[in-house]
Amino acid sequence: LTDTLTHRLCSCQVLLTPEDAVLSDELNHASIIDGIRLCKAQKYRYRHLDLDDLENKLKQAQSQRLRVIVTDGVFSMDGDVAPLRGLCDLAERYAALVFIDECHATGFLGERGRGTDELLGVMNRVHIINSTLGKALGGAAGGYTVGPKPLIDLLRQRSRPYLFSNTLPPPVVGCASKALDLLMASNQIAQSMAAKTKRFRSGMAQAGFTISGADHPICPVMLGDARLASQIAEDMLKRGIYVVGFSFPVVPRGKARIRVQISAAHSDDDIDRCVDAFRDVGRLHGVVP
Repeated sequence: LTDTLTHRLCSCQVLLTPEDAVLSDELNHASIIDGIRLCKAQKYRYRHLDLDDLENKLKQAQSQRLRVIVTDGVFSMDGDVAPLRGLCDLAERYAALVFIDECHATGFLGERGRGTDELLGVMNRVHIINSTLGKALGGAAGGYTVGPKPLIDLLRQRSRPYLFSNTLPPPVVGCASKALDLLMASNQIAQSMAAKTKRFRSGMAQAGFTISGADHPICPVMLGDARLASQIAEDMLKRGIYVVGFSFPVVPRGKARIRVQISAAHSDDDIDRCVDAFRDVGRLHGVVP
């Protein structure tokens, strides 16, 4: 498909019927939520990363024909990772399928950049994976779904967004294909991302900032106040560093942040310069000592 967001929408609509149940993390991406709203299954929302609450919802859904647990592998606004091992344990215990969205993991998480399931050692336990060609793989567009062949055949035959959309532009396919070749040939890129992420997160913590998430290249600098986040982002741009402030309704009230995204293209000097700029601007606004 030309649009990753559409993949999330069509997968839920095609797969699930009124006899089924879908169980969704409360902080799933908006497009996942929209796809779930449009499907006819019974809907259960469990607390963010809360396996106990998920288990309670699975128990409630035992009368349904099919149960599908849907989660982001990595949550894009917070940089935290879904507890896939425990989630897969529950899925096996309660006869559910696991559907993960890997748009913020494909290409850099795991030893060879295969994503959250590789990172957490559950590659053979996840049933359906949705991801993108437009982020770490560099294609700027396009998405895909992988899973059991009968499911993919069903999507090809019944997914209206797939049937009635144009094919991907050849340059996008060529770019993504080359990116996958590079990842398969060596783990150097994926490993460099881990080192660069650690360097940035450690430097920011030493400077006195609070960074949400754990060891992920999405590094939310938590500030709380929406106006403050906007002002700091503007002052960072004056220093030649482009970062974006996020506030309500994208994130909850009182949890405004600046989301920094580390790239394999960043050098150590780039990262150190960014940390120094954050420190200077943070002091200017009284955020850090």
